[in-house]
Amino acid sequence: MRSPSEERDDRAMTHSHTPQTAAAEVAAAPSLPSGDGDRFTVFGVMGLPFASGHYLALRDFPAASFLPPSIPGYRSVWHRDPEGVWTFYATTPGPLSCARYFSSATSVDAVQCPIETHWDDDYTLTVTIPEKLRWTVAFRATPTTRLLSRIGTTLPERAWTSSSALGVIGRSAGMLLGAGQIRLAGASPNGQRFRVAPKQMWEVCASHAELDGVDLGSVAPLRTQARLGDFRLPQRGLGVVGQARFSQAANAALART
Repeated sequence: MRSPSEERDDRAMTHSHTPQTAAAEVAAAPSLPSGDGDRFTVFGVMGLPFASGHYLALRDFPAASFLPPSIPGYRSVWHRDPEGVWTFYATTPGPLSCARYFSSATSVDAVQCPIETHWDDDYTLTVTIPEKLRWTVAFRATPTTRLLSRIGTTLPERAWTSSSALGVIGRSAGMLLGAGQIRLAGASPNGQRFRVAPKQMWEVCASHAELDGVDLGSVAPLRTQARLGDFRLPQRGLGVVGQARFSQAANAALART
């Protein structure tokens, strides 16, 4: 059963008409999902593939249960190069970032660095890693994303904690969005079990990214869909607001710092 605060959060997200508004609301009043293990509230770009073979993703966590009180949240940019090598950038050290779940999937150490975000308008976001990355993303709402957002903000909490329900939601969303396979529950490369609840969604309609001064080119699906453990990176750019849970894993690999 959902708590009154979770009910209020879902009602608030239902009335968020733009990604900028939704992201601002989550940042202003983040609430963690109930349960044990690591828990997050997040706005981000679930993933974006480029015809050049590069892949980018953004995670902006205004709240994460494992962070000390001195660190209220963190940002992370994920990059996959055309050879399939992943690099995880974050504003926090590796063990306090996404690398704690995904580091064993790459030979590259996690990178701690500033990550800046700026809304150019209600639907356009610019992400910057100084002297490294400049990435602009334009979002739009479509009939499909509106439908999925309406479903996401009204589903009972038990659906977001059920692996079988998440399996059905992920398969349906992937098919409706033309985004390839989407798995909302499974195992991360470092051994933790994840459950992801995307409660609002927008399609990426345009993007331009330069990494180390190199233009990553046009947006297009990868020849083979990228994956990290059981987590599938979508073959179409998607912006999301939602929550996530990762269980503790006794045998989880240590994140590289």
